[in-house]
Amino acid sequence: MRIRPSILASLAIVLSFSFAVYAQGSAETTSTLIIMPFENASGAPGLQWISEAFPEILSQRLAGPTVFTLTRDDRLRAYERAEIPAEVLPTRATLFRLVEQMDVDYVVFGRYMFDGRILTARAQLLDVQRRRLFAESQESGPLPELIQVQSALAWDLLHTLRPSISIDKQAFTTSGPSLRLDALENYVRGIIAGTATEKIQHLREAARLNPSYNVSPNDPSAHEADFFLGLSAYEVGDFSRAQEAFSRVAVQLPLPEVYNNLGVVAARLGDRKQAVSYLRRTVEADASDPDYEFNLGNALLQSGDSEEATRHLNLYLNLRPTDREARSLLDALSDASRSNILRGVEGRLKSNYDESSFRQLVLGIQSAAEERLAQTPATTHAQYHVGRGQELLSAGFATEAEREFREATKLDPANAEAHAGLARALEAGNDIAGARVEAEAALSIKVFVDPLLLLARLDLRDNRTDAAADRVDRALKLDPANVSALTLKRAVAARAAQKPQPLPN
Repeated sequence: MRIRPSILASLAIVLSFSFAVYAQGSAETTSTLIIMPFENASGAPGLQWISEAFPEILSQRLAGPTVFTLTRDDRLRAYERAEIPAEVLPTRATLFRLVEQMDVDYVVFGRYMFDGRILTARAQLLDVQRRRLFAESQESGPLPELIQVQSALAWDLLHTLRPSISIDKQAFTTSGPSLRLDALENYVRGIIAGTATEKIQHLREAARLNPSYNVSPNDPSAHEADFFLGLSAYEVGDFSRAQEAFSRVAVQLPLPEVYNNLGVVAARLGDRKQAVSYLRRTVEADASDPDYEFNLGNALLQSGDSEEATRHLNLYLNLRPTDREARSLLDALSDASRSNILRGVEGRLKSNYDESSFRQLVLGIQSAAEERLAQTPATTHAQYHVGRGQELLSAGFATEAEREFREATKLDPANAEAHAGLARALEAGNDIAGARVEAEAALSIKVFVDPLLLLARLDLRDNRTDAAADRVDRALKLDPANVSALTLKRAVAARAAQKPQPLPN
């Protein structure tokens, strides 16, 4: 797999700032998996679209904390490199060579048959690294229940991959996406259509049939969907919505193209300082892209820093000497009669999006870290997960943080910070009972401020002002200058003042 320099730069950012969003479920090594289109073994006409429907649904259902599923775009890029037409189903020998080049751990391939009433699907999991082919799984049902059949097959595969999964098959199957079959059919026909007109027609029909057909924040495609939502919003002039979409991606994926687009949008919104900040970060991450130099130079001009703007525009012209727009900007700096040009140049968005390479590289590094930590004492390993949990929680990723803290408590049950962190993550997820249990567990090991304040917040939430006040006072005895404790003390006092006073005898 060839990694762009910008991906390596982004990785440096993600490690230095601990955007560890893909560190979910570190108890097990994360595996990369790709689902190939299923073979239509029935020969029934009109059902070829189901071939691509299997990768679509199985990818959604199998993706999780310990499984990273590659996308259809990843597969098509591999096909292109191997000079295999997109519509061709490779032989198993070709398939094996293909996935070896893709550097994946597992591949799923299968076939389906339809007898006019019942659709039967069979799938197998291939362990690429160990060259092991697992036993075939089979599910069947009426054609209108295709999505349920696919969900059941996903559970079979997941159970093969992770035998220790706790969710039972029935619960897993019924927790699948709420999606109409005709909407799925139109969506799949849309993504495989040969012309733009056909694509739009089918995708529009999918949205009409299933208005809630959208991408959830936990979907493997959510970040990519937000990226292209940002591009679309920008094109129609909805810059605020574009900024929101790109920001959601940037929080979790510090890719240069994302920061570039945020900088361009910030400039359109008139936030010149923020535009320069985003674009500086972009150039620092990837100085090889001429457009990044142009955008930074342009933003610096808008903010009045003509000296540094000149430097970046000259760097751009060294890479693209025939660009008239950049030359006009430089000329306008020395010609007052052309100063209007300095206010009218639009930044250049990036439409490329390479999350997959970034994620695979991060996963590899995380797997190596887990292997190394497995050789250390459990207390050291646990503290590593506590640190990751705290970073994730600070970034607002409560669910991911909860997994890290749970792993820490499993490795070292006597780690008070792990229990306290888990309590905070559960509080953020509104699991109040669980948060109380973990905070009390932390205090049973060691008395310190964090769990005391968490319990005080929960007491105040339940209108138990006396208990809240007592816990805050205990926290302040440990740390008299603690800002959070002092703030909570005022909140407790204000709540107590609202309580009805007993009538005098």
